[in-house]
Amino acid sequence: MNIRDFEYLVSLAEHKHFRKAAEACFVSQPTLSGQIRKLEDELGTVLLERSSRRVLFTESGLQLVDQAKRILGEVKTFKDMASKQTGAMTGPMHIGFIPTLGPYLLPKIVPSLKEHFPELELFLHEAQTHQLVQQLEDGKLDCLVLASVDETAPFKEIDVYNEPMSIAVPCDHPWADHDEIDMLELNGKTVLALGDGHCLRDQALGFCFAAGAKDDDRFKATSLETLRNMVAAGAGITLLPKLSLPKEKVKDGVCYIKAINPEPSRRLVVAYRPGSPLRQRFENLAKLMKETLEAQA
Repeated sequence: MNIRDFEYLVSLAEHKHFRKAAEACFVSQPTLSGQIRKLEDELGTVLLERSSRRVLFTESGLQLVDQAKRILGEVKTFKDMASKQTGAMTGPMHIGFIPTLGPYLLPKIVPSLKEHFPELELFLHEAQTHQLVQQLEDGKLDCLVLASVDETAPFKEIDVYNEPMSIAVPCDHPWADHDEIDMLELNGKTVLALGDGHCLRDQALGFCFAAGAKDDDRFKATSLETLRNMVAAGAGITLLPKLSLPKEKVKDGVCYIKAINPEPSRRLVVAYRPGSPLRQRFENLAKLMKETLEAQA
């Protein structure tokens, strides 16, 4: 067996489809299928229950998939260490971003990254927190830029920015002429929120629930832009993070008001695997992002 066999096995476990797994590995379907059979013969155990409809792993197959993921992770770490790029900001770097951060943060930091680290080859991946965490654990991503949550606790975190949230209301709302709103004013109010899977949903609603508000269970947005448009249409009020706000207090039918007592916020971090040899690179990345955001504040 070899490392490539482990890659075929993990890809098949992820895609549950021979053709899709083969495409992900850039080989033909017969090649991947044949190598999986050879691996079974070499191990002396059946990894799959084969049928024309789906790919189903046996119990021993699932255990070996988990071990293969760990081996591939260690191989990546070995290559990173051997590449002598532990501190140099050169070569590829795969970074994951959450959807409520990436569209607003990337335009601010990518120009600075290209200017300061012209030899750094960025690969940017956007997904929800639970998906990014799994990809980081599997070694598919080098680091994550996201809001710190319980799911990121197993990783090392470097603080980047404490991002406050503002209250967004329609322009004809009674609060529209206020400069700030005490969070306790939300008591008894209903707020619009993102759908399940977005960490910002839990973070924003946590502050709203503490103030006595409740979420509108008739509507769950898939993005911050959907939330913003629903507010503009007069469907309700919500909390939006600072990086997603325009410079103007009022724009496109939405008024943004500073929230106080307390000021709701989320802690943005760079997260990476504790054993990664690229720690210095992540610290350089976090430092530049922090300086860029502070300069644009």
